[in-house]
Amino acid sequence: MLMKAASQSLTEQLSARFAERIHSRLLAPGTRLPSIRECAMRQGVSPSTVVAAYDQLQAQGLVEARKNRGFYVRNQALALDPHAFITIDSVADLPRAGGFHAQHVPVSATALIRGMFHGRSDRPQPGMGVFPPDWLENTFLPAAVRRVTNAQSLQALSLQYGEPAGDVSLRQALSQKLMDLNVPAKPQQIITTVGATHALDIVSRTLLRAGDCVMVEEPGWAIEFARLDALGMRILPVPRGPDGPDLAIMARYCELHQPKLFVSVSVFHNPTGYCLSPGSAHQVLQLANRFGFHVVEDDTYSHIAPEHATRLSALDGLQRTIYVSGFAKILAPGWRVGFLAAPQGLFERLIDTKLLATLTTPALLEKALAWCIEQGLLRRHAARIRVRLDQARSRTVQLALAHGCRFAAPPAGLFGWVDTGVDTDRLAQRMLDLGYLLAPGALFHARRQPSTLMRINFATTQEAHFWQVFQAIRAELAGGPAAVVVNHEI
Repeated sequence: MLMKAASQSLTEQLSARFAERIHSRLLAPGTRLPSIRECAMRQGVSPSTVVAAYDQLQAQGLVEARKNRGFYVRNQALALDPHAFITIDSVADLPRAGGFHAQHVPVSATALIRGMFHGRSDRPQPGMGVFPPDWLENTFLPAAVRRVTNAQSLQALSLQYGEPAGDVSLRQALSQKLMDLNVPAKPQQIITTVGATHALDIVSRTLLRAGDCVMVEEPGWAIEFARLDALGMRILPVPRGPDGPDLAIMARYCELHQPKLFVSVSVFHNPTGYCLSPGSAHQVLQLANRFGFHVVEDDTYSHIAPEHATRLSALDGLQRTIYVSGFAKILAPGWRVGFLAAPQGLFERLIDTKLLATLTTPALLEKALAWCIEQGLLRRHAARIRVRLDQARSRTVQLALAHGCRFAAPPAGLFGWVDTGVDTDRLAQRMLDLGYLLAPGALFHARRQPSTLMRINFATTQEAHFWQVFQAIRAELAGGPAAVVVNHEI
């Protein structure tokens, strides 16, 4: 809360608060600041204080005033792509889409990442993309580390670089694990990485060059949009439905732009929770073979998903598909162990990219993880997480429905795709004032646009207090009766 007795004036405190959020990308480029009247009421200060604070932000080059529209966060790196290309919201849009220019994605997805490292408060965070730390606590990880760090092993594994493709024992364990999912990957087709995001980056840097077109499901993983944009790729958003991507739009993109890659989350899609149907998967692979693009299948949530779920890599046999997954979500975020399984013909090129970026990956942790997989410890741990997640999802769904929300997709997996009925960008800023970091729907689109949707984490939204605060703020934004929010200090 702003304090009159603080060493800074109220104007300086308010300006500093907005500046911090802009620098940390909690306020993305293009975001409209609250109106002067709204901000004054929200912060308990006079309108003149808000005007002075906004003037300070403008003087620092952080915001810009737009006549009769208000104050907006400046995008200092904005640069429109000089090459026009078509993005399609529906096949019916094709005749009038020819003049559309690519829009660069605000890197506001980094706010979610920063939130994982720098908690805004001690409350559970609805917008987080990970399980709470206490869910992941176990006794077998320390045992696994002790096992591989006896004096002899520690010397051997620490004083030399590991295998470029990754520890052999881990790649053998991963090969067997993938066989259980009907993905035919030999150890010689598997490369370990520093997490699943690193695996996606290796694939992108190997197969793409700046300006290449990449099809990505929309709504989709906010960080993937931002990552590809930072690499200079042209993002072609493909609407994702309950059964899979919009195949008609994919076909038109292929005819118009010759995309090099399609990035898909087949199982427990983020943020909707949808799972790919066999029929849709078959048609995606037909398009890939017809037009010559590769498919990157991000199976980050495989540990909480049914083994029988449809996976593109299983149907394709790793011909045009590249399978990506990791263990940060389910086991050890700090270990940063991920992997990719690729067609044999791409293996050496992918290794070269990995060598240029990281040389190799930590053999000690990879050997410890291999032991956890071989002993069945990871499998039993994942089973416990699934049971706990099912219970959390049931409680959260009841709370969300009881507080006036509806689910835009059937609740499944770790995330819920919730319709709040109000602009979730504005909702997120109000909730941030009260210590809650949300994931507004606009983050999950290639072209940021107002949305009433938000992604929630079922594991971190089980508290009734969060939903009470949420309901009060939503009513305020919707113009409903004023509500009292208590215990809101950050």
